[in-house]
Amino acid sequence: MGWMSPFALQLLAALVAGGFTTLTASPFGLWWLGPVAVGLLFAGLNQLTPRQAALKGWAYGVALFATGASWVYVSIHDYGYTGVPLAVFLTALFVVALALFYALPFWLFRRFLGHRLTFLSFAGLWVLGEVLRTYLFTGFPWLLLGSGFVDSPLARFAPLGGVYLLSLLVALSGTLGVCVLRRRFWAALPLAAIWLVPLALPNQWTTPAADPTRVALLQGNLSQLIKWTPEGQRAAANIYSELTRQVPDDVDLIIWPETAVPMFEYQARPVLERIQTTLSPETALLTGIVQLDEQNRYFNSVIGVGDVSGSYQKEHLVPFGEYLPLESVLRGAIDFFDLPMSSFTKGDTVQAPMQASGLRIGNAICYEIIYPQLVASRAVESDVIVTVSNDTWFGASIGPHQHLQMARLRALENGRYVLRATSNGITAIIDAQGRVLERAPQFEAATLLGEFHAMQGQTPFTRLGSWPAWLLAALFSVAGVIRKRSSGKTLL
Repeated sequence: MGWMSPFALQLLAALVAGGFTTLTASPFGLWWLGPVAVGLLFAGLNQLTPRQAALKGWAYGVALFATGASWVYVSIHDYGYTGVPLAVFLTALFVVALALFYALPFWLFRRFLGHRLTFLSFAGLWVLGEVLRTYLFTGFPWLLLGSGFVDSPLARFAPLGGVYLLSLLVALSGTLGVCVLRRRFWAALPLAAIWLVPLALPNQWTTPAADPTRVALLQGNLSQLIKWTPEGQRAAANIYSELTRQVPDDVDLIIWPETAVPMFEYQARPVLERIQTTLSPETALLTGIVQLDEQNRYFNSVIGVGDVSGSYQKEHLVPFGEYLPLESVLRGAIDFFDLPMSSFTKGDTVQAPMQASGLRIGNAICYEIIYPQLVASRAVESDVIVTVSNDTWFGASIGPHQHLQMARLRALENGRYVLRATSNGITAIIDAQGRVLERAPQFEAATLLGEFHAMQGQTPFTRLGSWPAWLLAALFSVAGVIRKRSSGKTLL
């Protein structure tokens, strides 16, 4: 590799690191590559100018999202009625724009931080960059570094500080690993502590109610391409009616996925009322549906029939999928910006939990399950978390596997079962420790039967949210600024 410049090698390392980070997540599960990826990024960073550092961070982001969010192309091309050249362009634009969220912290690191505590400040800025990505421009907290660690020894930290604490510890493991390789052997002690402390942490912070609840999660496997046509509406009503009739009588709760019946609530009511007559009075049925109000606003919602009270309206909408930013400019420009049902109204931030079969239900519709704070706010007053989703948009990509993994992490963070009903997979019952107890096969019409427990108590994360992890990350970064003023020496 002598023909390559040192900076070119750094860019190559960044591209490799981006691919490694994708491999930490589902369906690959090679979580141990996370610290390796951070180490590749951290090593030699102090030899770069701020501009070069920003380019290295951007290269990492490009590789991460090009490999880990490749499902965006499937959504745009296969289901967004967009030709290959335009789909490639829009996907590339998405990737290069998101990669800027890594360019910024890398630039800040080299511009303002150069001291003995680089291993702390780099990890801290990494997490602050993830926080920025979670909220800026409605946010995209997909492929956060800690998301791939739900099956790792670090997972026991999740009920304490959530995914951002996991990201911080993974990033710190990578920087400390580089220190050890540079013969700073003092770094071996905190590195070992990060991975050994979880052995002393509680395995579970919440307790189950005495009796389990029987649940049936229905997966209709209706093609997205016909879903909103009259043919698709009839097929959906028939499929979910028939699957529901086949559910055993001892089931307490039946859950249909997001917009299971692709019509407005008032249109679907006759179907739901007919089904209700076949259910036991003690059985509750929840379904995703589109609600239309008196002002002709429509909401992506969850409603119920039978032993159910209340409803839920989706709060965090997906840009371009459920609402169109700059609608007056973009609406009609290309077919992708005219998707069916792409003008939803957001629900209220504070909504009372639904009641079903004597349980308090915390709802998260589809994309909402990837937002740790939002799900924690639902978990505070709920016994179980229900997430309905239409993952048909992902096709046969890795997207549904990543989506399921983030739902598992929300279960672990909050010590709550997560019941995940999807249109074509991956439908699953997840326990309070983030383990998948039952799952339905993808791309098949299926009924997933199982049991879950209402959970009592709250984890530290449910009570405090992500703030402790954010504060710790900020302190790591601030410590770097203070140290720079007192010392020009660097770690590497």
